[in-house]
Amino acid sequence: MKFDKPATTNPIDTLRVVGQPHTRIDGPRKTTGSAHYAYEWHDIAPNAAYGHVVGAPIAKGRITAIDKKAAEAAPGVLAVITADNAGPLGKGEKNTATLLGGPEIEHYHQAVALVVAETFEQARAAAALVKVTCKRAQGAYDLAAEKASFTEPPEDTPDKNVGDVATAFASAAVKLDAIYTTPDQSHMAMEPHASMAVWEGDNVTVWTSNQMIDWCRTDLALTLKIPPENVRIVSPYIGGGFGGKLFLRSDALLAALGARAVKRLVKVMLPRPTIPNNTTHRPATLQHIRIGTDTEGKIVAIAHDSWSGNLPGGTPETAVQQTELLYAGANRHTGLRLATLDLPEGNAMRAPGEAPGLMALEIAIDEIADKAGVDPVAFRILNDTQVDPANPERRFSRRQLVECLQTGAERFGWQKRHAQPGQVRDGRWLVGMGMAAGFRNNLVATSGARVHLNADGSVTVETDMTDIGTGSYTIIAQTAAEMLGLPLEKVDVRLGDSHFPVSAGSGGQWGANTSTAGVYAACVKLREAIARQLGFDPATAEFADETISAQGRSAPLAEAAKSGVLTAEDSIEFGDLDKEYQQSTFAGHFVEVGVDSATGEVRVRRMLAVCAAGRILNPITARSQVIGAMTMGLGAALMEELAVDTRLGYFVNHDMAAYEVPVHADIPEQEVIFLEDTDPISSPMKAKGVGELGLCGVSAAIANAIYNATGVRVRDYPITLDKLIDALPDAV
Repeated sequence: MKFDKPATTNPIDTLRVVGQPHTRIDGPRKTTGSAHYAYEWHDIAPNAAYGHVVGAPIAKGRITAIDKKAAEAAPGVLAVITADNAGPLGKGEKNTATLLGGPEIEHYHQAVALVVAETFEQARAAAALVKVTCKRAQGAYDLAAEKASFTEPPEDTPDKNVGDVATAFASAAVKLDAIYTTPDQSHMAMEPHASMAVWEGDNVTVWTSNQMIDWCRTDLALTLKIPPENVRIVSPYIGGGFGGKLFLRSDALLAALGARAVKRLVKVMLPRPTIPNNTTHRPATLQHIRIGTDTEGKIVAIAHDSWSGNLPGGTPETAVQQTELLYAGANRHTGLRLATLDLPEGNAMRAPGEAPGLMALEIAIDEIADKAGVDPVAFRILNDTQVDPANPERRFSRRQLVECLQTGAERFGWQKRHAQPGQVRDGRWLVGMGMAAGFRNNLVATSGARVHLNADGSVTVETDMTDIGTGSYTIIAQTAAEMLGLPLEKVDVRLGDSHFPVSAGSGGQWGANTSTAGVYAACVKLREAIARQLGFDPATAEFADETISAQGRSAPLAEAAKSGVLTAEDSIEFGDLDKEYQQSTFAGHFVEVGVDSATGEVRVRRMLAVCAAGRILNPITARSQVIGAMTMGLGAALMEELAVDTRLGYFVNHDMAAYEVPVHADIPEQEVIFLEDTDPISSPMKAKGVGELGLCGVSAAIANAIYNATGVRVRDYPITLDKLIDALPDAV
């Protein structure tokens, strides 16, 4: 199905099932332990062998020798696999670093060997016996130290300029010129990176934890140098990904190599301390923001440059993209700079680009509003735009930022905020309010599905879409139920298998909208097939209460499948509407914090997110996504940071004992409001996405609340007490 015109009235608009607050249909399986995660297919793996990864002991250099003798002689060991004996390997299109290193070492903990043994304990013990001798090379590990050496934009991301920023900024009545930093961060999903693999002849099946089934399949085929049709990827349940499982990773490749070597099923799981350095992470940024306004607070110049680093061939963190679209202003500049760093691969983490970009921009907006003497909410409303500032002919399909901000301010009690910092105390606590705008672009991609009408009148949906804890099973079931007039319990959803039609996958906030649109397209075809089978006009037939009806006649759906299962398959393919209209999602984030006047300890007291993100397909699962994202934003603001050893080139705190993330006790109260925002430009579902929007802007809202509480402006994340304590007001 081609979607190249705005959606009109369609069966989804009846909203009997879609848009209703249904609990997750996969919940019972997860709570009873019967959901199969990547490492847990015990019923098909009674005789599994276990692989343990040996990581590179240096960050950059060359392996001069790998002594495997002791490991190979250890109890239970079946094979020790290295680049020397793995056979010829290619490289996936989406991997920056080589997944099995040697002899060159590109980053610390890069996989350089896999020990396969009868038990996990035997594999782990034998892996410790592998001696890797290396010659260390000089590496670059410090973004700040490298900043001066890279001044030109990457070839594929040129600077964007509108008007004359330098002149407008120089003559502005009010100016801000400041540097902000965000640290390297790790995804730290609850389920570690894990895979199991088995070969049947020339074909390999890999059960893995991966958000994008087709990406994984095609890149594994490229790496193994076999046809894609010889690879099957299975990933029906994923215990968190946040972008860290978008791509083929070493656990999947090594499981396949191990299984091929020992000719039996092999399991490989990355231990938690290996994950931050072996897999991907969100790169650190150094961001320079300049904003100039007139005497009333209207922006006349805005410039945002961001520096980040990556391995050779990697991409920058696109931290300036929201600045191109969020606020009006005639004179504009954005630019990216990319340093070559020999740290582990930098890549997508939840809301890549906008999340770290808004961490800086929305503090800067608060600062310039304060300088201009304008309330932070009023300043953002004053500088709203309904068009792309760089291309005024291109309007937003829907833009409700102002309503998000006004609704949030009213609900949160913003009028009670003291504009002068440090004025509100609650015992020993300094109390403050802060807010920030949220922004995330709406991305669309082709997504397919196959639907079957069974003899009992039930429907089965098949698509390689994944569920990373987001509720994909439920919203896909709701879509099919709505389209075919069925109760939710009569829809069986099967996900995460490369034998199913290729979907858009889970990532970039595009998953819900595009995967359900693909199911919509397949259901349109199935409706037509049912109507023809039972002698109805497809154009006028209605589907409700498990029947099809038109012109005074009706028939049970099951009747259409009496002689055999009725099947339809289709994909949603998007035209150029995203070029005609700017499609984005918006939020207003509001936070109240308490800061201990003696110690600088920060406690978030309450949080509110007001979101405009298209039609909300399921308020329960959407709210869960937003409060999870808000929690992640708190972590980014106050605690999350991969500490870089700039001498040896690795992340020091590479486990959950030292890399802190928020827990329930850190979040006392969260509220989420969804505005009515049906968007016919986006898809037939008229939805967008919300899972990343809930993160975008949260950290800055917390930073701004800390400033309001204390008068201390911190521009370097995370905002730990050592950055506050020396500048706090005197305790009363």
